[in-house]
Amino acid sequence: MHAPSDPDLDAVSAWLRAGAGGGTPADEVIETHIAQVFLIGEHAYKLKRAVDLGYLDFSTAEKRAWAVRRELDFNRRTAPDIYQAVVPVIRHADGTLGFDGAGRQLETVLRMRRFDPRAVLANTPEVVEGDFAEALGRQVAGFHAGADIRKGGAGSLGYVVTSNTAHLRELAPVLGSEPVEALIAATDAEFARREAELDRRGAAGQLRRCHGDLHLANIVQEHGRAVLFDCIEFNDTLSEIDVLYDLAFLLMDLAFRGQGGGANRVLNGYLDEAARSFNEQALRGLGVLPLFLSVRAAVRAHVTAQQGDGEAARAYVQAALEHLTWPKPVLYAVGGLSGSGKSTLSRSLAPGLGGAPGAVILRSDEIRKRLWGRGPREGLPPEAYAPDQAARVYGRMLDDARIVLQAGRSAILDAVFLRPEERDAAQALAREAGVGFAGFWLEAPAPVMAARLDARIGDASDADARILDEQLKRDPGVVTWRRVDSTR
Repeated sequence: MHAPSDPDLDAVSAWLRAGAGGGTPADEVIETHIAQVFLIGEHAYKLKRAVDLGYLDFSTAEKRAWAVRRELDFNRRTAPDIYQAVVPVIRHADGTLGFDGAGRQLETVLRMRRFDPRAVLANTPEVVEGDFAEALGRQVAGFHAGADIRKGGAGSLGYVVTSNTAHLRELAPVLGSEPVEALIAATDAEFARREAELDRRGAAGQLRRCHGDLHLANIVQEHGRAVLFDCIEFNDTLSEIDVLYDLAFLLMDLAFRGQGGGANRVLNGYLDEAARSFNEQALRGLGVLPLFLSVRAAVRAHVTAQQGDGEAARAYVQAALEHLTWPKPVLYAVGGLSGSGKSTLSRSLAPGLGGAPGAVILRSDEIRKRLWGRGPREGLPPEAYAPDQAARVYGRMLDDARIVLQAGRSAILDAVFLRPEERDAAQALAREAGVGFAGFWLEAPAPVMAARLDARIGDASDADARILDEQLKRDPGVVTWRRVDSTR
């Protein structure tokens, strides 16, 4: 609800709208239900509204000042160049307002560096693909790895589930009573099934002070890099959450906007990077991901309905239901010599396998780098490719695939698979897990593969023409997998 009218707040809003004493009115004023952002020259000034919505309370100047200080501190973790300072607005003795000088402080505002709104990813979701999408996933994983650990478990998500139920039922005339009740029942059932698992994840350090509102409207692309901004500062229950629930907002948003390929690349970049800090926890949490995605879609459903877009709100309800209805997982394996196009095929197949955002790609090159404690683009010493290392890499890849399949997610194994026993082990894993299997063997002329290796830049694979020559001399044995001409 709105707090009683505050003359001081109204005066500050009018002063900022007029240009904060600069003589020229603000270029633009961005209005939201909890704040106003005034674009003035090179800066943006954010003023909290006097509202009390239950989950946030900005009803007094003191509470707004508290929120502004936290917003600066929290957002400097990911966007230090955008979030500049907390500044007071002072009424001077002559009645004029200013950011400094003697007088009575009326309000506290947040000063930010102004950025191009056209660079916000919500306006250009199609750019979230390929290497940029992977880098975004790795960036979020790195942020989560450095975030403060918090105590708790299922309670934080339970708070949102309960809130969603109330809002969805209130908006049932817009959203449709039948789909709303179906979603509430399915969510409650899945939450009950996952509650103990959520508690275990909290005990394992997966509950952290996250962004909390990580969708495309809160990410801007600058200089080819994503910058995360506008995190939640006003309610710790909404920001001290499971790291995968934080990621789920971004994945859900991309999938809803039809960017399934980008969502899958973000997911796989995240999982490889997160495995360096969270070990198996990153993959084990995939079983809870459908619930996380669904809850995020449900949040957008009632928020969008309240904003007056009933059609989009109903689409979010349908998306939330679909996230809780998953097909049975499958295991794919993509083999072939270096440069044959394995990763390209894997990435094209992954978005369409299983529920959104698709299959997990387990790439031997990335796993080898993790086992040696190296970044995905760092080179490895020759001993990392000694014969005994192959068994170690393939063993970890199959162990990871087992975890992914047990979590209900499809997986793709991306490796050379030059030895028959390596291919047999992949098929045996599918039988053990009781899932379908498809194996692909990619083939291309040696000059084509060599040219591809020469052209690689910034890839996890260290393979070069010498490695390819060695592979060409080896007999792969009888290959029963589907042969694919990958020349083109």
